[in-house]
Amino acid sequence: MGDNGSGSDITIPSFLMFKQDADLIKAELIENHMVRLEMAWPLPNPDVRVEYELWTTPTDAIGRGFELQFKSAATALGNRAYFTPHMSVYDGIKMGCGSNRTDYDGVNPCSDLCSENGRYCSTDPDGTDGGISGQDVVKESLRRECIWKVYGKDDGIGKEWWEYVTAFHRNCGGATDDGRYDYKHFADPHCIRNAISSAKIDSKKVEECEMESGRLDQDAPNTLFEEQLRFREKSGAVLLPSVFVNTALIRGTIEFATVFKAVCAGFRRGSEPQICSDCAQCTNEYQCVRRGGDCSSKNDNGTTTHVSIPVFVVSMTFVVLLFASVGITQWRRTQDQMRHQVRGIIMGEYIPVVGGKKNIAGLSALDKDGYDDDDDDITSNGME
Repeated sequence: MGDNGSGSDITIPSFLMFKQDADLIKAELIENHMVRLEMAWPLPNPDVRVEYELWTTPTDAIGRGFELQFKSAATALGNRAYFTPHMSVYDGIKMGCGSNRTDYDGVNPCSDLCSENGRYCSTDPDGTDGGISGQDVVKESLRRECIWKVYGKDDGIGKEWWEYVTAFHRNCGGATDDGRYDYKHFADPHCIRNAISSAKIDSKKVEECEMESGRLDQDAPNTLFEEQLRFREKSGAVLLPSVFVNTALIRGTIEFATVFKAVCAGFRRGSEPQICSDCAQCTNEYQCVRRGGDCSSKNDNGTTTHVSIPVFVVSMTFVVLLFASVGITQWRRTQDQMRHQVRGIIMGEYIPVVGGKKNIAGLSALDKDGYDDDDDDITSNGME
């Protein structure tokens, strides 16, 4: 059974199985047979095209970082991969935020979080009365859904959608010095128009899509949001952001390398596009994709951050010669010390004799009868 995203609180090594599968294993164990199991999370790879989806919101911090980077991969994969963004909203009717909901003051408590009459809702990202509201997030979600429908649904790439999202994040909001997100221009019409214009998007087509799907200022269903609510329930997306590749939930941090490798692994073996072959095994997949498949560790200014092969060979040669010279020097020094010690031992074997004769061994010469010649010297001296 796959984790639907709610199993993070289980910390012991454990997994769930269907009863019919577990009964077979239990039967083997009862018969005292050894059972070997394998846990694996393979990605489905049925064909030569990969479908991947992103579930997020316009104010999601992790999703925002992913969207700012993955545009290069989406365009590089081309029509070999089909991308679908899902802007997640809450069903206000099920949450009890409908038009009949009022608190003790007679005011609908969901009014700032939802569209007209509480049909579709989102959380308040800054939690303040003076900032943006959940209603602003719902409006931005619909705008992105329409941009994708007009510019990305046919080819699955949606270059204009990526361009708009990038421009919106960089110009209509950004990170502050303390790491928070600045929502100052999130709902600014002028900033939104500039983002649309920079992405070369026809604003009239987007507005027509918003009107046709169901105006948010009216108490009527919106076809795009209703579709997203059905998709989310069917896919089992619980946590945001979430990425699915070939309908399989990707586990781990939603970042460029994780998603790019998962998409490349979703192709049938041998059918991967060239960009996957070039960059999936690089140490920096993002920079490789940005440079069109160049896996070298170059910075944006063209300088390399790794040691080239010629420099590596020269460096290793120098190190080998250095250690060899040190080894030879130490060996010669050891040989000299050994020779000096041996010479000292040999010299120590010599016995000095005053006035006597020495042989080549340094010992006193002996008479034929085995006595020292010095006896003759003593006799002669005594006679004198």
